[in-house]
Amino acid sequence: MTAVIGMSISVWLFLGCRAVLALGEAGNFPAAIKVTAEYFPPKDRAFSTSIFNAGSSVGALAAPLTIPLIAKYMGWEMSFIIIGALGFVWMIFWFWLYKKPEENPRVNAAELAYINEVEKVEKELKSGVEVEERKVEEKRISFRKAFSLRQTWSLVLGRVLTDGVWWFFLFWTPGYLSDQFGYKSSSGMGMALIFTLYAIVTFVSIYLCKLPTYMVDKRGMNAYEGRMLSMFFFACFPLLALGAQPLGSVSAWFPAILIGLACAGHQAWSANIYSCVSDMFPKSTIGTLTGIAQFAAGVGSFCVNKGAGALFTYASGTTMVDGKEVEMTKSLLAAGAEYARPAMEFMGYTGKPAGYAIVFGYCAVAYLIGWLCMKSLVPHYKKVEL
Repeated sequence: MTAVIGMSISVWLFLGCRAVLALGEAGNFPAAIKVTAEYFPPKDRAFSTSIFNAGSSVGALAAPLTIPLIAKYMGWEMSFIIIGALGFVWMIFWFWLYKKPEENPRVNAAELAYINEVEKVEKELKSGVEVEERKVEEKRISFRKAFSLRQTWSLVLGRVLTDGVWWFFLFWTPGYLSDQFGYKSSSGMGMALIFTLYAIVTFVSIYLCKLPTYMVDKRGMNAYEGRMLSMFFFACFPLLALGAQPLGSVSAWFPAILIGLACAGHQAWSANIYSCVSDMFPKSTIGTLTGIAQFAAGVGSFCVNKGAGALFTYASGTTMVDGKEVEMTKSLLAAGAEYARPAMEFMGYTGKPAGYAIVFGYCAVAYLIGWLCMKSLVPHYKKVEL
C-alpha cells in the first residue's frame, strides 16, 4: 500500500491510501507479539521483542539518510514506491520461514523443550508456596470479557499514557531542532543529530531489555514480577528529558542525547509491556489483547500530538497580518510585527520553548504514572483463566 501512495494523484486519494495502509499496519504488532509468545519462554520475550521493536528505530536511522536523496533525485513518488516494494520482499521471507514451532523443521527437540518450558509462579507470597503454571485450554476471548478484566485495563493505561511520548518525540524532534537551534532535518547537522538520537534508542533499548531475563535467572523472580521491576527502572529514563531544555542552551547535542536516552527507555518499556500480554493471558488471546492495547496507544498518541500542536500554537502568541490574527513566528517578529496576544511564559521560557518545556515535563513523568496504574491494577502475578 505504501507503493500505491506514491501513485496518488489527489489529496483525497493520498489520504485514502494512507487510511488503508493504517488498516494493514494495525495487524503487524499483534501478530509479532503472538509469534514471540510462540517462540520464546516468558523470561526471554522482552529481549526478543526489543529486537524486532528496534526495527522502527533502524528505519528512523535510515530514513533521514535515504528518503531525502530518493525524493531529490527520483521524485517524492519514488520514495513511497521503493519503500513499499521492500514490504513485498519481507512478505516472501515471512511465508517461506514462518511456521509454528512444533511444525517448523528448523526447530530441534531441545529448542522446542526450551520454548515450552513451564515457568513457576508465586501464588502465595506470604507463605512462599510456588506451584506450576497450568496450561489453559485454547479458547478465544470476547471483547466484553476482556474489558471486564483488571489485566486488560492495566495494559490499556500502560499504553495510553506512554505511547504518545514516543510519537511526540518521533514527530516533533525535527521541528524542535529547527525551531530551537535552526538545524533543519535536511541539513548535515540536523541529520547527524537525528541519526545519533535514534542510534542511542536502538542499541541502548536492546541492551536494557536483558534486565528482565537477569531478574528471572539471577534473582529467582517470576517473569511478571521481574518484568514490572525492570519497567520501573525503564520508567525513570524519560526523566532525563527534563534536562533537554536547560542544557539546550549549551549545545543541541545535549537534547539529542537526552531525548535519545528517554526514547530508549520508552522502547524498553514498550517491549516489556507487549510481553506483559503473554505473561497474563493465554496464547490464544494475545492477538486480541495486543490489538486492544494498540488501539489505546493510538488514542493516546493522537491526543498527545494534537494537544502538543495546539499548545505550541498558543504558546507562540499571535499577531495581525492583513486584518487576520495569525501565529507569531520568528520571521514576523524579526520584521517588526507586534503581539496581538502575548507569547506564553512558563518557568523562565517564553513562546514556543515554554510549550516544549510543558510537554517535556509530561513526557518525563508519564511512564511513572503508567507504572503506578499498572501496579495498582495488577499488584501480583495472576494468569487469566478462561
